[in-house]
Amino acid sequence: MRHNAVMFLAAPQPTPVDLQFSLFGIPVRVSGWFWVGAALLGWGICLSFARGDQRQLLQYLVIWMAAVLFSLLVHEMGHALAYRWFGQSAHVVLYHLGGLAIPDAWGRGARRPWQRLIISAAGPLAQLALAAAIVAVLKVGGYAVPFPVPSVGAALGLYEGADIGSRFLFALVYFLLQVNIFWPLLNLVPVPPLDGGQIVREGLLSLGVADAVRIAALVGVVAGAMVAWWGYTHNEPYLGIMFAMLTVSCFQSLSDNTPWQRWN
Repeated sequence: MRHNAVMFLAAPQPTPVDLQFSLFGIPVRVSGWFWVGAALLGWGICLSFARGDQRQLLQYLVIWMAAVLFSLLVHEMGHALAYRWFGQSAHVVLYHLGGLAIPDAWGRGARRPWQRLIISAAGPLAQLALAAAIVAVLKVGGYAVPFPVPSVGAALGLYEGADIGSRFLFALVYFLLQVNIFWPLLNLVPVPPLDGGQIVREGLLSLGVADAVRIAALVGVVAGAMVAWWGYTHNEPYLGIMFAMLTVSCFQSLSDNTPWQRWN
């Protein structure tokens, strides 16, 4: 039986409507459920952009799902290419809860903790680098950046410049920044099996800490409970539910002797 956290983030079974292709020689499967999950996640923000116009709502949903697809591909390709760098092949699955870079077989791949730490960090860092590149391109072009954190955007002068002419292009840029700033930061919360939890685990193993797995799980229980509480008290129910489930998985793993299978 797999670890509970892995079961929570397990890849779904193939469906007849799955999209399959190869990117940089890495197999990618986009589950049919990916589109459902992406649409549900973006429904609220697309409603606010559409302002009651049903036709525009569908258009914004298409833009949102395209932004999520591209962003998650960047994230998972970061993991998969890091696997390849250390001699380990992997394939990518995108599904309703996000994405996974799954190693095909453990041979002469990333065996050392510091190598696995780099693999875990590669995904969120790739997304943050994408967000930084988008901001840089807009500023070089003289455009105002629709940065999703007002206090940071104002402090950095990102709102100064020409407006983006197309409302749909504006939405695409906003969605890309939203997904590639907030999502990788959430993924770095130290809750196994999220990337942040794996970074804590591999960092402790690199330092020679014998009980690294248990300590990482304890950190995950505390951090996950805090984020879940924040979600429930700030009208973010999806965030609260997701981290509550991850917290329960971390708590259960404290008495689970099943080895933790690494999926990024």
